[in-house]
Amino acid sequence: MINYSIILGNLGNTCDRFLSSGYKDQPSKETMIRQASEIKGVKAVELVGTWDITRENIEEIGSTLAKYGLGCASIIPDHFSQKRWGKGAFTSKDPSIRAQALEETCTAAELARKLGCGIINLWPGQDGYDYIFQADHRLERRWLIDAVQSAAKAYPDIRFSLEYKPKEPRTHSTMARAADTLLVARETGMPNVGVTIDTGHSLAGGENMAEAAVMLADFGSKLFHLHFNDNYRSWDDDMIVGSVHFAEYIELMFWLKEIGYDGWYSMDQYPYREDGQEALRASVEFVQGIEAMLDDATVKELRAIIAIGDPIEYTRWLRSKLFRNR
Repeated sequence: MINYSIILGNLGNTCDRFLSSGYKDQPSKETMIRQASEIKGVKAVELVGTWDITRENIEEIGSTLAKYGLGCASIIPDHFSQKRWGKGAFTSKDPSIRAQALEETCTAAELARKLGCGIINLWPGQDGYDYIFQADHRLERRWLIDAVQSAAKAYPDIRFSLEYKPKEPRTHSTMARAADTLLVARETGMPNVGVTIDTGHSLAGGENMAEAAVMLADFGSKLFHLHFNDNYRSWDDDMIVGSVHFAEYIELMFWLKEIGYDGWYSMDQYPYREDGQEALRASVEFVQGIEAMLDDATVKELRAIIAIGDPIEYTRWLRSKLFRNR
């Protein structure tokens, strides 16, 4: 049985860079939590530090989650939306900023413990560079590794999952792809440091999502967490899952089953203009549909197709699933 979760803010007034006030009204935290609980299969939400959860409101958030029967899948420290991180968080050239980034991470870990949450999802979106000769590629990656290692040592009961992205908000991210993020995780030397695949980030980075998942699983069991969305590969569009890349999602789900991934399947999209609850429900139902399709017989069929490596057989199989009387 797959465990589904939703990033809570996806149910709110998601804003783009052209209209900072957004296209919808902002619901209350309780309303968003209730809406998440109403999507069949969703058992938890992800919370963003300072946006959703703080030291001051943790009791209220915890009781509201309990009221609607939801857990906390992960906490995402806010290393991206504050002015102080404009030139980097973990990789800032200012040591006081780097110290604040670590403090923010540790605060998130403390909150996670109180909520019984086992994952801190780290997306240091401002860590990277925009121009040539702007970054010290050796030193800044070391700063990142050292900070993550420090947090992982301080909270051995919490898993720290590194989320990569090729670009945005910086033109180049320090952790851009699965392979280089895996190197960072392994370099910390900590068993509780791994990697998050955001499917949209993987697509935008030109990766094969399934291949990335298998690589992370095979090299140290480092696939810790998943974020699901879709895009046209040129940008992180954060669209409804399966709305563009249908076949690739079947392959990803097949390989997640093969590698025995048992973590959260978390929806992460920005329905700027769509009804947030319905857009996220559509994503969950799409993934659930593939989950139901991948029964033992279907898995056996796919294993046989992979064994011969014949695209004609694969496309014939796909048509048999999509079209009637085929």
